[in-house]
Amino acid sequence: MNWQKPLALRPRDAIHVIAPAGPFDVPTFEKGLAVLAERYAPQYRPDLYDAWRYLAGGDTRRAEELVNALSDASVRATFCARGGYGSMRLLPSLLQANLAPSSLVGFSDVTALHLFLQSQGRVSIHGPVVTHLGTQPPAVRDYLFRLLESPEPPPSLAGEAIYVRGVAEGRLVGGNLSVFSRLLGTPYMPPLEDTILLIEDVGEKPYRLDRMWTHLKLAGVFERVRGIVLGLFTECEIKEKDAPYSAADVLRSLAEETGLPCAAGFPIGHDIPNYPVALGTRVRLDAGAALLTFLEGAVQA
Repeated sequence: MNWQKPLALRPRDAIHVIAPAGPFDVPTFEKGLAVLAERYAPQYRPDLYDAWRYLAGGDTRRAEELVNALSDASVRATFCARGGYGSMRLLPSLLQANLAPSSLVGFSDVTALHLFLQSQGRVSIHGPVVTHLGTQPPAVRDYLFRLLESPEPPPSLAGEAIYVRGVAEGRLVGGNLSVFSRLLGTPYMPPLEDTILLIEDVGEKPYRLDRMWTHLKLAGVFERVRGIVLGLFTECEIKEKDAPYSAADVLRSLAEETGLPCAAGFPIGHDIPNYPVALGTRVRLDAGAALLTFLEGAVQA
């Protein structure tokens, strides 16, 4: 597969803001939008604020907005307002889209869009959505801007725990575990051979993490990937104070069963900080040092 990187973003460039998934909290959205407006020129449709049930408007509205943004060659980046649920409903609309070389930024439910882009050989940015951006520290914002604007590899990220020692290299794929597992067996999943799998999640009890991980195992995922990067698993602990195990205990055991290099606690996911990473770029995981090194930048000059 010939991989294509987005064009580098420049200060004051126009950017698209879209809502492909759930409706969003307006104050937190506007706080994040103000962060973007300090550096770029955000533009969005008036119906961005639409809401229908648990979606940011109907599928037709969201699909049109998504396709138009990702096909617009005059704009170099598209930021997602929020995750939630709904992005995977739009995947068929992208099959005939003429994708522009631009960055897509988001995480959580946006994982569905990232996986589609990686299936097309496109690099995209797993990073804060707009409603999340306003809560992130300056270091995360600066890291995101550097990732979007510089073709040089960004600084390495460190995890907090070693699960299985070893070193592996490959293209970084993945994102939210719940969404990733739902796309197994669909045509929107990229090839997983020679990749490093990144997964994170929020609000999933340990047995649910086990169930989704086992789904990946039964689908042969761990026979194809070279290593595993575990981000943040926020609010995934069981409630009982005297519980004899934690989500981290469960994940460690599951990782050990694979035998693949694996480190955990990387600052990526539903928490603060949530550092952005470029999916589709080559990385090196030194699990024994809990270090993720980026071997290339996210954008082309």
